[in-house]
Amino acid sequence: MLNRRAALAAAALAALCFQSPVQAQNREIRALSGFDSNFVFTREIAKPFMENVTKATGGALTFKFNGPETVPVFEQFQPTAAGAFELLFTHPAYHSGTTTVGLATDAIDYDPAKRRESGIWGFVDAHYQKSGLKLIAMTPTGSKGFQFVLKRPITAAKSFEGMKIRGTVSYHPMIRAMGGAPVVMGGGEVYSALERGIIDGAAWGLTGVADFKWNEVAKYLARPVFGQVSLLIVMNKRAFDALPAAQQKALLDEGHKLEIATVTRFDALAAAELKLLKEKGMQETAFSPDDAARLEKLWNDGVWEVATAKNEDARALKKLALEKGVTR
Repeated sequence: MLNRRAALAAAALAALCFQSPVQAQNREIRALSGFDSNFVFTREIAKPFMENVTKATGGALTFKFNGPETVPVFEQFQPTAAGAFELLFTHPAYHSGTTTVGLATDAIDYDPAKRRESGIWGFVDAHYQKSGLKLIAMTPTGSKGFQFVLKRPITAAKSFEGMKIRGTVSYHPMIRAMGGAPVVMGGGEVYSALERGIIDGAAWGLTGVADFKWNEVAKYLARPVFGQVSLLIVMNKRAFDALPAAQQKALLDEGHKLEIATVTRFDALAAAELKLLKEKGMQETAFSPDDAARLEKLWNDGVWEVATAKNEDARALKKLALEKGVTR
């Protein structure tokens, strides 16, 4: 009996010693998101990423999700950098008061391969590490990114003449160029602002309007769509560095796979959402010819204007992007 117990103990010890490095340390990651748990960005980006990492690590890494009800969207950067949360899923415009480098990626070619081969991904990673955050993924939401939702159709030569338009800072130059007045607010505040007439329209991505039910209070979608949008997954660098190398690799590998998958996924989601919104009574309204002709230029110039105004790294990023031919 003693020999059998000794053999079993030896076998258990051997199994422990030869355990995969990915499974060697169990950890629950405190994750913070700029979007609600049932929102399209969470459903199609954050949750699949977390599930895939848990699977890739054999359950060693799991995640505790916290949304904007825990920390407001514009206040999430610092708690993650400080380590109160270990993972952040967000749009970089939400922390543009701290850094505009992430925001600048919305003016750079969405192709994940080009971003990595050109050195853009590495540049952004190195920049965020200065603030104590490690870049995990820079996920494009389709081959086109943005649209405007409006309460009334466009009729003026300056498309937004007399309108108050919700938009994060990256939209402000183009809103002003088309005669509008930009208003900053989180996505969750837009429904009531449209309903009460505080704003006349809102800038947003090509998915999520149906989730927010803005179609109930605004009936027009301005066309054409424009630009590109990327959401970031970043991790507290101390927390990342403390993980075994195999778990770090799993996070980065799943982040890379996610970047590739989201382009096709969100193009399909955008097409399906447009169909749904039209079925719910929304109509398309065209930008004035002058505005439509310069829409992409307005977007790119505006993003770079905001990004480079006060940030030396953003200016260096623009220089790199121009040299590599991945921006206009």
